[in-house]
Amino acid sequence: MTAVATLGSHCALQVLKGAKDEGLKTILVCEKKRERLYKRFDFIDELIPVDSFLEVLDSKCTKILEKNNAVLIPHGTLIAQMSTEQIESIKIPVFGNKWILRWESDRNLKEKLMLEANLAVPKSVKTPKQIRRLTIAKRHGAAGGKGYFLTSSEKDYIKKRNQLIKSGLIKGDKDLYLQEYVMGVLAYLQFFYSPLDDNLEFFGVDKRHESDIEGLARIPSQQQLGMDYISSFNVIGNSPMVLRESLLDDVYQMGERFVEAAKRLVKPGMNGPFCIEGVYDQDAKFWTFEFSARIVAGTNIYMDGSPYSTLLYDVPMSMGRRIAREIKAATRQKKLDKITT
Repeated sequence: MTAVATLGSHCALQVLKGAKDEGLKTILVCEKKRERLYKRFDFIDELIPVDSFLEVLDSKCTKILEKNNAVLIPHGTLIAQMSTEQIESIKIPVFGNKWILRWESDRNLKEKLMLEANLAVPKSVKTPKQIRRLTIAKRHGAAGGKGYFLTSSEKDYIKKRNQLIKSGLIKGDKDLYLQEYVMGVLAYLQFFYSPLDDNLEFFGVDKRHESDIEGLARIPSQQQLGMDYISSFNVIGNSPMVLRESLLDDVYQMGERFVEAAKRLVKPGMNGPFCIEGVYDQDAKFWTFEFSARIVAGTNIYMDGSPYSTLLYDVPMSMGRRIAREIKAATRQKKLDKITT
């Protein structure tokens, strides 16, 4: 029997609860400092304590996972804690496409894939000298919004960049990606693509709450002008959203184009969960500024299913449970290699 394993962070509880609901063994690779939290949940069958998540690469941890025929479910912490070379060197099966995580981590590759999918993407700004309007500076990788900042001139950019260098978050300009800022309603579109039956499912949509840019909005403008402060976009939590039904056809089309583009650019393509992230402008046009090529933390708000997964399944279907169901189907069909890398 195949087991499901993941790192103790991000959306581990959802992933392992979903696997247990599908009757699979669950394994958690857990930093020792967090053991107390995860021992509270009896749906976690086995806990592998580590000092660092990098120990997933060590032979001791690998042998335990191999013995259990484990499939590792990647999430944002994996990308944040490991280099792309380390992720690609993982020896046990990784659910989805571990090669596409390099494209998620590198914002230039990310932009290339989004444009290949014919998504509306805000214009990137190649150098600080070319900043002409409100622009957002982002760190590469899965930073969760930490270290992002808004700027509208080269002078302002340099000032804020230097503060981030001083804080140790970045080393220099090469660590930042500049993109024109689009105003509107933030929406994070959650999908699941199954290569077993070539089917795309729209699973849900969420909105992220970021600190302390949201807190800044509650401060009167006069006080804001007097502050010498870089606001942060660090993600603290998520809340559910439901879109106007008239927008759904376009949502599915965006997901389908993304899946096809991934097949062309980074084989075997975008298998499993992914998220297209952006903003709806005043004309209800969706501008895509990011994608996540794996399960996102916003799916945690739908552990009993979302309004959209309810349309597809007659049982509560979280993204974690959907992953487990895919693993079960692939194991039964002897096609595990089609959904893992």
